[in-house]
Amino acid sequence: MSTKPIIIISGEPYGVFNEIFFKIKKKYRFKRPILLIGSKEIILKQMKQFKLNFDLNLIDHKILNLNKIKKVSSTSINLIDVNLPLKKDRASKKVIRNYIENCFKIGSKIILNNECAGLINGPINKKTFLNFTYPGVTEYLADKFNVRNYAMLIYNKKLSVCPITTHLPLKNVHKHISKRKIIDKVTLVNNFYKKMFKKKPRMAITGLNPHCESPIKNAEEKKFIKPAIESLKKSKIFLKGPLSTDTLFMKSELKKFDIIIGMYHDQVLTPMKALYGFDAINLTLGLPFLRVSPDHGPNEKMFGKNLSNPYSLLQAIKFLDN
Repeated sequence: MSTKPIIIISGEPYGVFNEIFFKIKKKYRFKRPILLIGSKEIILKQMKQFKLNFDLNLIDHKILNLNKIKKVSSTSINLIDVNLPLKKDRASKKVIRNYIENCFKIGSKIILNNECAGLINGPINKKTFLNFTYPGVTEYLADKFNVRNYAMLIYNKKLSVCPITTHLPLKNVHKHISKRKIIDKVTLVNNFYKKMFKKKPRMAITGLNPHCESPIKNAEEKKFIKPAIESLKKSKIFLKGPLSTDTLFMKSELKKFDIIIGMYHDQVLTPMKALYGFDAINLTLGLPFLRVSPDHGPNEKMFGKNLSNPYSLLQAIKFLDN
C-alpha cells in the first residue's frame, strides 16, 4: 500500500457511528484509503436495515504490514473484522468491553508499525468500555502508549479549546492543577500549532474561580496560573490571562484568540459546542501518532434511527486526508 491509510475504529457497536460512516461513504471520496476496524456482523445488519449495498473488502488482521495488502478499494468498505459474539441479537457489556479492547489492540499494532496516517475512533460508552479504570479514551491511549504529557484539543479552524484537566469530577479539579502541568500542556499545544499549521497561536487562559478571584490565600490563580503564565511568556508564547469565562466567549473577545486554555472539561467544552455544534473534532496531542475523534458521544438512544449528523466525523477524516 503506497499511501498510508486512515485507521478508523468503529467504537460502540450499538452507537450511531456506523450509520454516520455510511452517510459519508456514500457521498465522499478521499485521497487516502480508509481501513475500518469493527464487527462485520453489526455492519451487515445495519446495511440491510438501511438498504445499503456496500461491498466489504475483508482484510486479515494478522497482516500487520499493510504494504502486503494488495488491493484496497475506494468504493468498498475495507474492513478488519473483529468478532462480536451476540446473544439474542445483542452482546453483553462484558463482551462489548472485550470487543472494543480488541479493536484498539489491532489499531495499536498497525500504529506501532508506522503504517497509518492517523487513528480515528468512534465514540464509546465510557461506563461499559473503560469501567471507571480510565476517565476517557484520551487517558486510555496515553497510558497504553506510555505518554505522560498529553492534551485534549477540541479543534475548529476559527477557535480551539483545551482543558488542563480532562475527565475529572469537578470536586477534584483543583487537586490536579499545577504550574508544571499548565506549562507542559500550553507548550504542547503551542508546538503542535507551529508544526502542524506553521502558525504561532494566540492563546488565552482562564482562571478557575468565578471572575478569577477567591477570598482564600492560596487561590489557584495566584498559586499556579499566574506564575505559569509569566514563565510561558519568557518562552515568547502568546498567552493572555487569567481571564474570566463569563466574558471570554463573547464574540468581541473571541476574535483576539485562536485557542482558549481552560482549567476543566466543561468550562471550555460547553461554550465551544454552543458556538460550533458538530463543527469541531477532538485531537489528542502528545501521542506518537495523530489521534482524532468526532466531538460527540455514542448516542445509543439514536441507534438504528439513521438521523445523526455526520459532520464531525467528516471533519475528522478530512483532517487526516492530506
